[in-house]
Amino acid sequence: MRTFVILSPLSPEPRTKNPARNALINAPLPASGLQGILVGMSSLFRAFVFLCALGGFLNTQAAKQTNFLFFLVDDMGWADIGANGSKFHETPNIDGLAASGMRFTQGYAACPVCSPTRASIMTGRHPVRVDITDWIPGQGNRSSNLMLHPQDRDNLAHEEVTIAEALKKHDYQTFFAGKWHLGSEGHWPTDQGFDINIGGHHRGSPPGGYYAPWTNPVLKSKKKGEYLTERLTEESVKFLSERDKDKPFLLYLSYYNIHTPIQAYKKRIEHYNAKAQKAFQGKTPTQKEHEGNSRMRQDNAALASMVAAVDDSVGTLLGKLKELKLDQNTVVIFFSDNGGLSTLQGNRFGPGCNLPLRASKGWLYEGGVREPTLIRAPGVTKPGSVSHKPMVSMDFFPTMLELAGLPSQPKLHADGQSLLPQLKGNDSGERTLYWHYPHYHGSAWKPGASIREGDWKLIEFYHYGKFELYNLANDLGEQKNLAQSNPKKAVELRAKLAAWQKQLGAKMPVPNPDHAPNANPKPRKPNKKK
Repeated sequence: MRTFVILSPLSPEPRTKNPARNALINAPLPASGLQGILVGMSSLFRAFVFLCALGGFLNTQAAKQTNFLFFLVDDMGWADIGANGSKFHETPNIDGLAASGMRFTQGYAACPVCSPTRASIMTGRHPVRVDITDWIPGQGNRSSNLMLHPQDRDNLAHEEVTIAEALKKHDYQTFFAGKWHLGSEGHWPTDQGFDINIGGHHRGSPPGGYYAPWTNPVLKSKKKGEYLTERLTEESVKFLSERDKDKPFLLYLSYYNIHTPIQAYKKRIEHYNAKAQKAFQGKTPTQKEHEGNSRMRQDNAALASMVAAVDDSVGTLLGKLKELKLDQNTVVIFFSDNGGLSTLQGNRFGPGCNLPLRASKGWLYEGGVREPTLIRAPGVTKPGSVSHKPMVSMDFFPTMLELAGLPSQPKLHADGQSLLPQLKGNDSGERTLYWHYPHYHGSAWKPGASIREGDWKLIEFYHYGKFELYNLANDLGEQKNLAQSNPKKAVELRAKLAAWQKQLGAKMPVPNPDHAPNANPKPRKPNKKK
């Protein structure tokens, strides 16, 4: 609650708490007779005018409170937008957002898969702390796996305080649309601080696909053939139009795009088919990645059309903000939950390409964790500015609090740091970032963890019993392993990673006593709810 101090002609003394009461109490006492009546009426009239002016002032202040529009895309890689160098995908609206705010060249997800990163955004806490370290419900343990990976939670605990809950305590309206993937019924957005939930439930991919009739338990289609992203955008526009105008808001639009199934956006697919046919010849090039295979060219027309659907949606929402004159007091954030899917087990390969970054969703190489990251904070960010200092998904929570003028809550967002200095152009100072992904993944990733400090990055592979060291300033594509040539730095970073894991109580994989390399996978047993 903000306190306004106002100087009124009625009195030279400041007014606080109850201005109406102060105005009436301090009005001069009327004299006897007609003169007294006129004096009294004059005083009351002046008090009335003052109250009207005060009401207008407060309403104006309410209108200027900071709002938030958060775009979260599923499986969009760092290289999927024009602002980061894509030549095949066309993202004019997203690029326009970058041009009007700040682009982060080193924005990181807390995990290379979706649910942990989503939990980190919501809570400002590392996935290890919230005990969600794999996508929900995860691959599960298989006899064919060399190691048993640890069980984690299948939902975001009610005890965790989300950014929606933190803002709601300060009278924010909270709206969620799209992919949730943080637990089954009872752990949906409306159980975690959101007033409205459009389409958010336990599934990580759109049930029934992107075209109606889908089978989303909390979003019925309106007409056959309706496109999911367009519908979520429509509902978001409706919220902006019908919201309580006297209250600030958080609009959190979490796209299912561009997650599998890869289903072309019909309005744009012809354009990209023609573009691909003109630009490329021969088969899509691929490259081995450990026990997997990666796409090495951005040439998937269907995926590009799905990216275009997101871009259209971003343009629609930004246009609505401007139409409603909300663009000057609304912070806009654009992010992805993990890298694009380019790598798959065996000889298959994914639909996307993350070059110049290595590997894919599911991996702790840069292609799995470095994300397109944009923030436009009116009055704070300089148009077209760029930050080269690393940030991570836990940082959004404290950043939003500070931009809203609310007190920091470090006991809640324990692993996040406010980005306000970066948003103002200060890239000085270093920080250490940690990743812990002790699970197997369909991208061919095996259990491991990672640490980045300065330009140095170490990845430890528990499955292979080895570690790799890279200098990202000289080797963005992580092609030259420096672990043998610089063993001192490798040992130093490995020790820091182990100490951090011990401090947070990170669950570790263990050898599988029943390992059978050629065994058929056993179905996963669901974790017990905690």
